[in-house]
Amino acid sequence: MKRWIDWLDQRTGIRKLAEEALFEKVPGGARWRYVWGSTLTFTLFIQLVTGVFLWMAYAPSAHTAWESVYFIQHQMWGGWLLRGIHHFTAHAMIVLLVLHLMQVVIDGAYKAPREVNFWFGLALLLLVLALSLTGYLLPWDQKGYWATQVATSIVAITPGIGPELQQLIVGGADYGHHTLTRFLALHAGVLPGAILVLLWAHICLFRRHGLTAKEPRRKPDTTFWPDQVLKDAVACLAVLATVLFFTLRHQGADLGAPAEPAEPYSAARPDWYFMFLFEFLKFFPGNTEIWGAIIIPTLILLLVAAMPFLGNWKLGHRFNLGLLFALIIGAASLTWLSYAKDAANEHFQHAARAAEREAERVMELASSPSGIPVSGARTLLRQDPLTQGPKLFAGHCASCHRYDGHDGMGGFHASAYIVQSGDTLAAIARGHFMTETALRQLNDLAAGEPDTGRPLLVHTPQSASDLKGFASREWIAGLLDPRHVASTNYFGATAFADGKMVKFVTEKIPADTPAERQQLESLIAAVSAEAALPLQSDMDARDAQIITRGREVIRDEIACIDCHQFREPDDLASAPDLTGYGSRDWLTAFIMNPAHPRFYGDRNDRMPEFGESEILTPEEVGLLADWLRGDWYRPLEP
Repeated sequence: MKRWIDWLDQRTGIRKLAEEALFEKVPGGARWRYVWGSTLTFTLFIQLVTGVFLWMAYAPSAHTAWESVYFIQHQMWGGWLLRGIHHFTAHAMIVLLVLHLMQVVIDGAYKAPREVNFWFGLALLLLVLALSLTGYLLPWDQKGYWATQVATSIVAITPGIGPELQQLIVGGADYGHHTLTRFLALHAGVLPGAILVLLWAHICLFRRHGLTAKEPRRKPDTTFWPDQVLKDAVACLAVLATVLFFTLRHQGADLGAPAEPAEPYSAARPDWYFMFLFEFLKFFPGNTEIWGAIIIPTLILLLVAAMPFLGNWKLGHRFNLGLLFALIIGAASLTWLSYAKDAANEHFQHAARAAEREAERVMELASSPSGIPVSGARTLLRQDPLTQGPKLFAGHCASCHRYDGHDGMGGFHASAYIVQSGDTLAAIARGHFMTETALRQLNDLAAGEPDTGRPLLVHTPQSASDLKGFASREWIAGLLDPRHVASTNYFGATAFADGKMVKFVTEKIPADTPAERQQLESLIAAVSAEAALPLQSDMDARDAQIITRGREVIRDEIACIDCHQFREPDDLASAPDLTGYGSRDWLTAFIMNPAHPRFYGDRNDRMPEFGESEILTPEEVGLLADWLRGDWYRPLEP
């Protein structure tokens, strides 16, 4: 072994390098406050190693980026662990950089002759933040896509070169393939290369000037080996243990739904280390945004960079300490304020929950037997009734109908308002979604006098049926119940609320004796069986005889065919056709044109002809119908 080391030392000088590294002087003895530089070097090494392996499985394009990250997270052996370590180590680096900066300023290690090394450290901090920002987009999920749009829009307000710089970063007018490839080039090539160069220069200057010991020195000087090496190793292991804890707890890193440029994303937020800037920008609305985004942060950065010169004054070091802690406390306060506002913002919480549901749903669809189609994972949600149905219902149906009492998305519909003043509240009313609290607050305002100068909201109540469970046995049982048929859950405020059906149910459907109740139950089963609802398939198969009996009741005993057509042509029918009632064909045809003679004809009461008027495409009508019927992919129970 010695001969081999001698041979290597003769050609490389490894013994001298090791002596210089391990037996460097540590003034004042080994201390825990000196570990931050080593932990940062350690985390950077982890990032480089894990990043290379992630790069091997990553495909940077708008149709493959999310898909490749999904493969890493859910299918590649050890991929979730690799991605989680990379993700949480990036967070750890931000914390360690701040701690290192605090140690440098507190110890006065920015003073002459260490000014240049201090500036190198600030540059490394900015490069690591840029590394995190560019990495945020690479999964090409909703949160990364929209957060990056916000970040690049800030670049656009740079005086003189803003729009051109934004276009250069984005790779054109739209966010897509070129945006991903440029961000990957920055994240995996340019920025790491610049960091390595600066880190090498930073370490060289550090070794030239040595450690700056905190006075007074309580211990005699020692060497880097073994005491300081032990402390550095323990600190690095502690960082690694923390990273592994969060990685195992979260089973890797989060992955949202695929980026969807066509849909707004109200839950978009930057990562925690940029939340203070996100909140700070709120103090500079409109044309003043440049102050919060560029001018003031630049001035603060220049002031921090001037610390070596400010520290030469009599009270300069104290001023620098006060400045540093003021910035840290200010950033922490703004971060806390931003999260507190989000926690109290029902609109944001609703959007965040919707984003979580979409993320969970796309994972279910991607892991289904059919997998991810060639057209990309985005198609999974675009063609998923469970995802698109509630949105279509909220956008086109909830002004009249309800779904389990809400607009399908868990909100409430405000259809009209009068704004006298107070633009902020008016902006709330303009959004389709309203939480129950917001709705109550605005309705309270509506009770005020018209001359108070406050917004007046006119809220349209439910005027048509609640479609949760439409055509199911429970839904039809309520329709044929005299206690419920006249409620807003069925005919609402339509012209049919006092029509023949309501009178028929309240006056002529008997359900007093066990035989009559059994007759009614068979009728309900027969009408509901026409829908062939997926969730009732087992029940319908089991109750085949009851359904057959119910069809006889419809024709011969309760005589629904006096008004409705049922399984036989009837030109004299004056009410909606019960043949296939609630089936996909029936429901899509009804939504396309409720005024068709098969349904309500000329007696249709205000329901739009969504297909005939081209309000919805046939594909959208199909998605809406499938959602109302509960006809969507469900993973098998384990």
